[in-house]
Order: sequence, then structure tokens, then C-alpha cells
Amino acid sequence: MLKIENLKTYYGNIQALKGINIEISEGEIVTLIGANGAGKTTTLMSISGVVPPRSGKISFNGKDITGIAPDAIVPLGIIQVPEGRRIFPDLTITENLDMGAFLRKDDAGIKRDMDYVFNLFPILAERRSQRGGTLSGGEQQMLAISRALMAKPKLLLLDEPSLGLAPILVQLIFDIIKKINKEQKTTVFLVEQNANMALKTAHKGYVMETGRITMADTCANLLKNDEVRKAYLGI
Repeated sequence: MLKIENLKTYYGNIQALKGINIEISEGEIVTLIGANGAGKTTTLMSISGVVPPRSGKISFNGKDITGIAPDAIVPLGIIQVPEGRRIFPDLTITENLDMGAFLRKDDAGIKRDMDYVFNLFPILAERRSQRGGTLSGGEQQMLAISRALMAKPKLLLLDEPSLGLAPILVQLIFDIIKKINKEQKTTVFLVEQNANMALKTAHKGYVMETGRITMADTCANLLKNDEVRKAYLGI
């Protein structure tokens, strides 16, 4: 579904991505793990068109999307949940969800999907008229994921969904990611510093260090890899 080939992305003269290669097949959950500053978020921003790569190629379902503007990428079905949630704080929960469905015209489908996300996160249903900015961090993360689902993603990009959450909420968020993948048949690309949870959730994993992919394998194998266990799992 997604193929990244020899991608190089810069911030000014600073090279953030140094020729990375990643493949994601339809229906997979794929995770990208690595230390803070390794280039994980830049990878997602390059896919979304927010930070256009300087060279290399990104293909989505066989179409070259390298450097295409974000507003042209979203209609293709690539939807990103950014780090820090970035909900609309002055809009209600329902209005935030409506914004996720901004490009859609299928009213019945929009209602069905809103019912689905309210079923996923009942607390959002209870507070649907509450302003987003008054929610807790965990509730805002639920809302950010739900808003992305309202856009009917084919490929859901998740940037640090567990960041700043209490352990019980971290488990909930990762359970929901697996549920979305299974029930909605949504392909997921998960960027995450919580390597242990990410590798237990995803099917395939990539390890990134200073802008390079240093390892790629099934998550089952990465969980058993001595280098990964020492560097990212604290074992």
C-alpha cells in the first residue's frame, strides 16, 4: 500500500532522513520505533506532505505522492493523528468530529461512523457537547483518533499516541488501535517511543536511528532481538 524509497528530507541544511526505505502492506499495523529525535515524526510529515522530501519516492497504492501538498494527500485516504493531538480546543467534541468528516458528502455514512467512534470511546459520547479544550489529555487523544477515523482513512498515521498518558489509558489506546485495524480493516503506521507496547501491537517493525533505518523485521523477532531489548525495552 505504501512504499518509501531512498527518502531524504531536510530542515534547511540539516538532513533529518538519510535515505530510508519502508514498505507497508494493506491491512498491516507497522510500527516505527526509535529514540527522540531519530526522525520518526519527520517520516510521517514527509508522507503527509507537511515536510516535503528533497529526494526519494513515496508511493501510495501505486501512485507517486512524493511532495504532493497535504490537502491533496488527505482525499487519497492518508490521515495523520499528530503528536500533541492538535484538536480544535474551542469546538465541541461533535464539532471536532464533523471537521474530520469535512470532505465527505455521505450523511448516512458520517452518522454511522460517528456512532462507531462514540461506541469506541463512550466517554466522548457522554461529553459530545463539551469543548475539546476542557478534556483531559487522554480524552483529547481519544478525540484526535476519532476525528481521524471520521475521515475514513485507508492508511492511519499515528504519531506518539501514548505520549503523556497514564498506563491504564496507554493500554486502552493500543487496544483500540488493534480494534480499528481488525474491525475497520484500516492499515496503521504507528510511530511510538513506547517500544514495548508498539512491538506487541504491530505486525512488523522498523528501528530508526539518526535518520536511518537500522533494523526491519516482524515484531515477534524484534521483541526477541538482543539489541532491541537492550536499547529500547530496558532488558
